[in-house]
Amino acid sequence: MNAALIHDKLFIKTFWEQKIVKHNQLTENEEQRTKNSALSKLRDEWLMRLESRTKHLKNFGDGHALKTTVVKQIDHE
Repeated sequence: MNAALIHDKLFIKTFWEQKIVKHNQLTENEEQRTKNSALSKLRDEWLMRLESRTKHLKNFGDGHALKTTVVKQIDHE
């Protein structure tokens, strides 16, 4: 084989290996950043608040509807 071809192959191989290593480092850094982020914790807290609020409003609406029907029944008697 020609020495220039071997050199080119080696250059291309090391070039892509360095690209892969750099990409893996960036990916790991991004994963670490998102893991340390408070955003997921805040999102979970807000979901719990919304679920609690929805449940409370549903229970309030059910209780209000029940009271309304009882009042209407009493009025008709």
